[in-house]
Amino acid sequence: MAQHHARKRFGQHFLTDEGVIAEIVHVIDPQAGEPMVEIGPGLAAMTQPLVERLGHLQVIELDRDLAARLRQHKQLTVHEADVLKVDITALAASLGTQQLRVVGNLPYNISTPILFHLLDHVAVIQDQHFMLQKEVVERMVAAPSTAAYGRLSVMLQWRYAMAMVLEVGPMAFEPPPRVDSAVVRMVPHPHPEQVPVVLLSELVQVAFSQRRKLLRHTLGKWLLERGVGSDFDVQRRAEEVTVADYVRLAQQVSASRT
Repeated sequence: MAQHHARKRFGQHFLTDEGVIAEIVHVIDPQAGEPMVEIGPGLAAMTQPLVERLGHLQVIELDRDLAARLRQHKQLTVHEADVLKVDITALAASLGTQQLRVVGNLPYNISTPILFHLLDHVAVIQDQHFMLQKEVVERMVAAPSTAAYGRLSVMLQWRYAMAMVLEVGPMAFEPPPRVDSAVVRMVPHPHPEQVPVVLLSELVQVAFSQRRKLLRHTLGKWLLERGVGSDFDVQRRAEEVTVADYVRLAQQVSASRT
């Protein structure tokens, strides 16, 4: 079959370093029979060692040529689709499972939209392991009062326990990206605080819209416009507020609407 060249529009960087692949598979630790979905399997570098342990694997691939290649593998079920349009909850139901494991080397240009899309389906996810731009992983796991802490940190830490489990240099890929990469492990919290996700997202977006200013200029005005009374301290910057405090405030705003 003709050689496949990475397509810029899909943000393709194919993992080729066998040592790194082995490390990632070790970190994921797939067990025979587990229902797992791989996003963007590409040339199947990680797919093959995964499926050898699992027995069968679901893969989501947007690139038509790559999907055609993958269909030749009898142990794969190929979903030729944009992952942002795939109903992961329905996919889990079709497999007769309530808990899916999700893995992937995510395209850097749409990694954040994919993470937020999966957040909508977190109820059926056991865990997630993703290769991402290292800078994105640092933002995901960042603690308050650090430069990397922001909207992504708050929205994901509310729902997942996360850790950077592996750092990967550019030369592990073909073509090499211009950035360092890292693998993140994401495990959903079993009993998260209940809060409307759209409301929390809006609130956090407002808070970080002018992160150098005190929150009274942004979130304070937003709360006043909604007539929400709260003991929330707006004499802080957005990055000084913990995830728990943002969630608590969103719960108060939600309660004030009812």
